[in-house]
Amino acid sequence: MKLLSVAIPCYNSEKYMKKCIDSLLVGGEDVEIIIVDDGSAGDRTAEIADEYAAEYPSVVKALHKKNGGHGSAVNAGIQAASGLYFKVVDSDDWVKKDAFLQVLDTLREFAGGAHVLDMLVCNFVYEKEGEKRNKVMRYRHALPKNELFTWKDVRHFMKGQYILMHSVIFRTKLLRECGLILPEKTFYVDNIYVFEPLLKVENMYYLDVNFYRYYIGREDQSVNESVMISRIDQQIRVNKMMFDY
Repeated sequence: MKLLSVAIPCYNSEKYMKKCIDSLLVGGEDVEIIIVDDGSAGDRTAEIADEYAAEYPSVVKALHKKNGGHGSAVNAGIQAASGLYFKVVDSDDWVKKDAFLQVLDTLREFAGGAHVLDMLVCNFVYEKEGEKRNKVMRYRHALPKNELFTWKDVRHFMKGQYILMHSVIFRTKLLRECGLILPEKTFYVDNIYVFEPLLKVENMYYLDVNFYRYYIGREDQSVNESVMISRIDQQIRVNKMMFDY
């Protein structure tokens, strides 16, 4: 069994997916990289995925499926994962080497140990195009550092301080036990991905390292203002699902 499975949802990602994949390869044999080609068309995403799978057969898996959206690709990654823990890294994002190695060391400490770790939380960095200083999302005032803790130890989060998909690594079995299935053909389901498993989470650990690099700069990104306005119906749908849940 691998220590960590990382799913990379890809749709027409040929221009940037290699940077993402290469940043994860430094994890070596402890890591399973699952490249999920979500029905890409008109570019080399599928070929690139197959090339990495052929070059690193013990580390990289290439999955090819009909287009179903980001949530569908994450679902496929969870289903295919063989690792003890599970992480999603979007194809235009990447991880920092030193922080990644610290993450793996931390997960290794809990693998097969006396205490079960359900969720690991790390910092993420907004890599925003054109910005001179990158904002870092930290949790120092809300979560105990470098120790196993439960919900009773969690303090108040400040305004604008929130946990995203980029922050978390879940225990794979927990994701399956909670029955998480993200809706297809819908944007903003990363909020559901973080929210639903929390009901099953008991033990957590906060590693105060700037692990995930969240790139913002593509015109077609779901977080761009014009795109968000055009998809307001999907934001409402996701929020309603969370309220109903």
